[in-house]
Amino acid sequence: MAGKGFTVKKDWDNPIAHAMPAEARVPAELRIGPESNGVQVAPATVLAPMVGVTDTVFRRFIRNASLFSANSPEDSSVEEEVTNRQSGCGLLMTEFTSADGLARMRESKRKRYLTFYDDEHPIGAQLFGSNSETLADAARIVEDTGFDTVDLNLGCPAKRVVGCNGGSGLLRDLPKIGEIFREVRKAVSIPFTVKFRLGWNDSQIVCVELAKMAEQEGLCAVALHARTREQGYTGQARWEWIAAVKQAVHIPVIGNGDIRTPEDAAAMVAQTGCDAVMIGRAAPSNPWIFRQIAEYTATGSYTRPTEADRYRMIRTYFQMLLDEAEASQNLPRDARHGETAGKMKQFASWFTHGVAGGSKLRQQIFMSKTGSAVLEAVDQFFDARLNDANIGETPSELELTSVGAFPEEALSCGD
Repeated sequence: MAGKGFTVKKDWDNPIAHAMPAEARVPAELRIGPESNGVQVAPATVLAPMVGVTDTVFRRFIRNASLFSANSPEDSSVEEEVTNRQSGCGLLMTEFTSADGLARMRESKRKRYLTFYDDEHPIGAQLFGSNSETLADAARIVEDTGFDTVDLNLGCPAKRVVGCNGGSGLLRDLPKIGEIFREVRKAVSIPFTVKFRLGWNDSQIVCVELAKMAEQEGLCAVALHARTREQGYTGQARWEWIAAVKQAVHIPVIGNGDIRTPEDAAAMVAQTGCDAVMIGRAAPSNPWIFRQIAEYTATGSYTRPTEADRYRMIRTYFQMLLDEAEASQNLPRDARHGETAGKMKQFASWFTHGVAGGSKLRQQIFMSKTGSAVLEAVDQFFDARLNDANIGETPSELELTSVGAFPEEALSCGD
């Protein structure tokens, strides 16, 4: 979790507007790990772990917002079953989870932290910690639970995580990282990956050395957030270091940092040669970004959401939260979900990005006391706008598919 001074920002510092490169595209697929037990990521896009964001409901919401097929509706070969392979988001990641916490939990409670659904495959679980044996034990739990990959977090800049020598705190101790790599690699057979930053600060850039060590210790891929721990989420991501890592290793390199649009994603591939892109902050503010990337890769153009699309998007996610809470009332008391208004308010500042008059809508949402009141405020705001514009019945090219209510939500913490 981001600590004081490192809160995950919902905007970017002087974002660079990239033009779509003439040739480069986000790859249509990426394989992580060997043919025998590797994971096919198609397309080569990854949802980054984010604290309080990438829980079960949000992952499935993004999955459905990202559904894309280049096939015509008449093409009978299109699968009827919805899977992540049909999604513009090729690999979903959980919020990062404390290895120490997993080791201390009862098995029944672990399920609350490592819950996922069959239609989320491929999906990876991200762990943080500093004890190699504990991390190895946690990785075994991840594999036994059925995750497709296990990932080590070396990127979180939060003080409470760094203070325990976890997250980006380990970037100051490469020998310890090497020890962790070896123990976790021996513990699991599923693909093992790592996400890290450039280094602790500008005088301690270790990303190239770390990537080489990961390859030597048998890791299957690396993901680089091209900022230092000292930067937190400010300033520009320095993509040149992603290029340097790509040139230094032969395993897949996933680039992360300052991807807000399909143009940004393609520009990163063009400038760095990375094998895949990982998207974090842009996903809550533009849930269609994965679909747009896949659509552009397949067709050369992509659809931009209308205001009616944005209304449906906000309403769909909020309704999913309400349905999830209602369904959980049949579970044991400690597994039930409370009032959803807080979660809705948390996402309001993400989802209303780009909405004309969004500040007024946010004010109405923040004044609401219950989840149903939040949903009513959203309906009233958009009904008035869409009726005034006479576009309330405009068909949506990006209309989301509702996925209904689910019995349990993942409750892990993440970067």
